[in-house]
Formats: sequence, structure tokens, C-alpha cells
Amino acid sequence: MDAVQILTALAEPTRLAAIRLLWDGREHCVCELMQTLKVTQSRMSRHMGTLKAAGLLTDRRDAQWVRYKRAPDLPDAVVALVDAALSISPQSQRHAA
Repeated sequence: MDAVQILTALAEPTRLAAIRLLWDGREHCVCELMQTLKVTQSRMSRHMGTLKAAGLLTDRRDAQWVRYKRAPDLPDAVVALVDAALSISPQSQRHAA
């Protein structure tokens, strides 16, 4: 796993918000992510592709939708990196920008 690729994936606000939802370990339908994050299907799919390419997610097709979840067996260092990014509240991220 490449730290730069992971950090780049997490640096985009919509992807970080998606990881925040997916980090619970449960499976989430892309339709749920779209509704919660208020983004289009094509935009959500691009973001999920980036997170999947970084090795953070797995996916499963379910009829017309795709379901995503946190990748199993992530190295401890990757989990710690994502946990650190998620520990920063969304409000403080907005103030830093």
C-alpha cells in the first residue's frame, strides 16, 4: 500500500466523508452514500474508485447498485493513518481551509 496514494485519496472532502461512513466496517450501498453526501452517482463512483484503488475499500455488485465496505485485513499502519485523519472533526477541517 502506498502512503501517498492513501493520503491523496483522503485529502478530498467527499472521499473523507465517505470513509467516515464506511469505516464502521458495515457494507453501504452507493445509493446510501449518494444520498447522505448529496452527490451524483457518477461523482460518487469516481470517488469510490479512488478509495478502492488506494486499497481502503472493497466492493460488491448487488443488482443495479454497488455496495462498499472497509477492506478487510488492512495493515495496522494504514488503519492508524485513516483513524488519525478521521479524528479531525469536519468542523475544524473547514476552518483550516
